[in-house]
Amino acid sequence: MKETLQDIRTRRSCRKFQSRQIGDEELNAILEAGTWAPTGRGAQSPVMVVVQDKDTIARLSKMNAAVLGTSGDPFYGAPTVVVVLADRTRPTCVEDGSLVMGDLMLAAHAVGVASCWIHRAREVFDSEEGKALLKSWGVEGDYVGVGHCVLGYADEQGEAPAKPRKENYVIRV
Repeated sequence: MKETLQDIRTRRSCRKFQSRQIGDEELNAILEAGTWAPTGRGAQSPVMVVVQDKDTIARLSKMNAAVLGTSGDPFYGAPTVVVVLADRTRPTCVEDGSLVMGDLMLAAHAVGVASCWIHRAREVFDSEEGKALLKSWGVEGDYVGVGHCVLGYADEQGEAPAKPRKENYVIRV
């Protein structure tokens, strides 16, 4: 229990990654954690698409940057991207996918892998190009993009220090 609480306190978003790919053992542990995230009524509506191909990551990065209105790399050079999608017909689809994202990031930290949640997956996969990508990956159904979980090893300056916790974060009634 203490290790879990310590991981929650010490996990940070990484915004500068090494090019070195993460190992299969770490990746599999991270993905398994995502499968154990709670979902509404236990429906397990999310799916995770793991992308480690450089060309596909570059394409996803370009699509994400276009939504943002920039030409930079919103994935910060991460060598692995886990796209989290959820069944749009489920009333808790975004919440379900968000819990998967949280589990992925905490598990990554626990096994020594850096991570960051990258937004705009909804816009990317609502586009015609995004829908075509899903189809090419064999993802069928009405899915909403919840997030891109970028994974890799942090560059020395990749992780920012924690900000102090705000006052009145918790209100007890």
